[in-house]
Amino acid sequence: MVGVNHGGAGVIGYLEGIRAFVPASQISADYVEDTSAWIGKDIRVKVITVDPEKEKLVLSGKAVARQEREEEHNHRVAMLVPGSVVEGTVESIMPYGAFVNIGNGISGLVHISQISQKRISSVHEVLKEGQKVKAKILNTNDGKVSLSMKALEDIMEKAEDEEQAEAVEYSSNETAGTSLGDLLSGLKL
Repeated sequence: MVGVNHGGAGVIGYLEGIRAFVPASQISADYVEDTSAWIGKDIRVKVITVDPEKEKLVLSGKAVARQEREEEHNHRVAMLVPGSVVEGTVESIMPYGAFVNIGNGISGLVHISQISQKRISSVHEVLKEGQKVKAKILNTNDGKVSLSMKALEDIMEKAEDEEQAEAVEYSSNETAGTSLGDLLSGLKL
């Protein structure tokens, strides 16, 4: 943590009594145009250069901010449950698949082999950017999300097959009548 006390092309502060400089490009993960807004603030930094002869340090708040963002992203990804179904928007299409934004700053890849049960030669045959899709989470390894639209097709087909099997299971060859005679015919007095 360094306290910032000077603006300009960067900010100068002191870290344990040693003069430290944070270039404007290293203050934050976001672009900083006006460094005067950082004067008087404490920022978390990482040492990127040490000059022991001049007792100077060059620090980076950007490195810390990026690391924190990555840790937060990986935590959100780790909270996703493989096997669950998510809805998202196709962000971009590549020759090998499509990236789908599933919200909360997380995107997942639907590999071309996981788009449809039918063999497709191009992702563009089935998907377009901006399209809303549903997909099943396959896994969340290394902070990356793998999705499958094909797995949802499998689930839908199984559900339809089960509904048809239930319909066949409950059908009978008996006829049903609604007349008073049909209703009373089974009564024994």
